[in-house]
Amino acid sequence: MTSVRGKAMSITGLTFLVVEDHESQRSLLVRMLKGLGAKRIHEAAGGHGALTIIEDPTRPVDIIISDLDMPGMDGMEFIRRLGPVGARISMILASALERKLLGSIATMAEAYGVRLLGVIEKPLTPGKLVPLIELHQQVQSRPDRPAELTFTLQEIVEGLHNDEFEPFVQPKIALATGQIIGAEALARWRHPRHGIVAPHAFITLLEEHGLIDDLTWVMLRKAAALCSAWRAAGMDSTVSVNLSFKSLDELHLADLVTEHVRSQNLEPQHMILEVTESATTVDVGKTLENLARLRVKGFGLSIDDYGTGYSSMQQLTRIAFTELKIDQSFVINATKEDAARIILESSLEMAHKLNITSVAEGVETQADWDLLRRLGCDLAQGYFIAKPMEPGVYHDWVLNWNRNNNHS
Repeated sequence: MTSVRGKAMSITGLTFLVVEDHESQRSLLVRMLKGLGAKRIHEAAGGHGALTIIEDPTRPVDIIISDLDMPGMDGMEFIRRLGPVGARISMILASALERKLLGSIATMAEAYGVRLLGVIEKPLTPGKLVPLIELHQQVQSRPDRPAELTFTLQEIVEGLHNDEFEPFVQPKIALATGQIIGAEALARWRHPRHGIVAPHAFITLLEEHGLIDDLTWVMLRKAAALCSAWRAAGMDSTVSVNLSFKSLDELHLADLVTEHVRSQNLEPQHMILEVTESATTVDVGKTLENLARLRVKGFGLSIDDYGTGYSSMQQLTRIAFTELKIDQSFVINATKEDAARIILESSLEMAHKLNITSVAEGVETQADWDLLRRLGCDLAQGYFIAKPMEPGVYHDWVLNWNRNNNHS
């Protein structure tokens, strides 16, 4: 096992800002950082002094380690005021407050746009600090995200007419065996000038102007064709496709979906249609009729982003869902926050009792995977397994996964 002191070299190049009103505790933390190899450490007794340092271009800061309970400007006000000015600065919060409250403050920090590495309970130790400092270095090593692209409705419609939209696929894995169960098809725009464009750049505009069905039919056909080819190649796989809440107003939706899927030589039982909780609150009568008809025709139904709506459990009693997809916010935070873990556990227990397949999305670390497996979750999906990928590379990815994982 690598010792904490073995990490010293990686910390040497970072600049720290310690914000702590108790001088003895501040000095102790400074000595601890120096012991880990830190060479540049600024100190502040409170939020006002810390902001003065951050706003000084001659004193750049990589990581802030801050207390929460401070006189004058407390840690929460400091977080709020840091948001607009500390875009590339990471933050570690340290406090003796109860864990549930610390979790709430962590969520607040993220809402203010602060890059929060973690919240740790006092007393601080090198063993608690080093993993979070390493997390900062991982984030910094990633390439900067390109500037967000914006498009007009006309540009998006032209892209649809030119057949520039296609599914990327992200695998779903059985936690108990490591077996590939299926994949989710996620819409991407292969733009002739800008390359691959993510869905947030076009989904909202299409929904707002009543054109989302044009994309839905493209995704259904292409995803069905992919799954048909996988199955013809001997892969016992399903494919999941998102169904916009706007589409659920169409009276003949079930027939149209079935027609598009069967036209690609895929039977409905091999496709899962994912609907968000909010979709089931719009024109309830038509929605329930359409979803019931889709189930009768053999499609699987997944309630997506479970836990983020206002009437989650009610939806499970009204609709014959076959899959419950737990929102990634609970999965990502379950290893760090008691409240998130409890909600995750309760959701999994309910899914099992209702005989519904449970899927955890947003699985990003080995710790996430281990916890989900221990809790008895059925399927996992997320960057820890694989990012969404082009269909052309998926077959090779599957072969490589199967070679490296024993499913017996």
